[in-house]
Amino acid sequence: MTRPSVGFAGLGAMGRGMARNLHKAGLLQAVWNRTPSRAGELAVELGVVADSSLGALARACDTVVTCVSADADVLEVVDGLLPGLREGALVVDCSTVSADTAREAARRLASRGMEFLDAPVSGGVEGARDGTLAIMVGGSAGAFERGRPVLQAMGRTVTHLGPSGSGQAAKATNQILCAGAIQAVAEAMAFAKAQGLPLPQLIETLGQGAGSSWYFVNRAPNVVRDAFPPGFRVRLHQKDLRICRDMAARFGAALPMVEATLEQYEQLIAQGHGDEDISVLFRLKDALFTPAGEPKSPTRTTG
Repeated sequence: MTRPSVGFAGLGAMGRGMARNLHKAGLLQAVWNRTPSRAGELAVELGVVADSSLGALARACDTVVTCVSADADVLEVVDGLLPGLREGALVVDCSTVSADTAREAARRLASRGMEFLDAPVSGGVEGARDGTLAIMVGGSAGAFERGRPVLQAMGRTVTHLGPSGSGQAAKATNQILCAGAIQAVAEAMAFAKAQGLPLPQLIETLGQGAGSSWYFVNRAPNVVRDAFPPGFRVRLHQKDLRICRDMAARFGAALPMVEATLEQYEQLIAQGHGDEDISVLFRLKDALFTPAGEPKSPTRTTG
């Protein structure tokens, strides 16, 4: 198989780490970002080209990886790439959007003789940095095989789940799991704090127990630090859960945990926490243990 030449569009918190891992694998040729300075900085760091337009990026590469924030952004980027892509080019979208958007992107590219994979990722900024992401892929079997070296440079677990849209359907499933995990972690940590337990030791111990999870191990320490730097922003998970709600509604179903989490995210955004990590949900749970008008007790951090 010919070694792919890869361009990367969308250099946010996740995209930068993913692009760096493509460079480590010797695949990255060029980068593009809506804010040119971000692309320029990474291009200098990695010794690749920072293209001034999506068309130029498309002309330089036979494979383009995209990672942007919203459905409209994905279609805008695809339309920007189309004039420069050669017939047979492959676009791999690692954004989290609706399955319908993935299918529409695939349709637009297929009409011009190009292929598309919806390949959303999970694993946080740590996974993007370390190349250990779980990647859920939708698209044809042939396109998946073509894209496999690119995907494996960015992720540890890469799974083809079916035709276009299947990757996004799997990611929606993942986002529901994330909502449940972070709800449980926030509630448990608020309870533990109210009991006066030493939280660092508790996290270390429960991290080895049956109730542990990736979110507990990696995000419960935010409670101890009383800081919630974005690994996964509240606003972005809110967007994703709205996608889940809309997909479920087509079956006439409502998802109680999703609805509750969306309601709580509205409160957090109103309080100014929308750009913090979703583990900031702890603040709402912590308030359950604080009678109105009384100051919160400090977090106990040592035994």
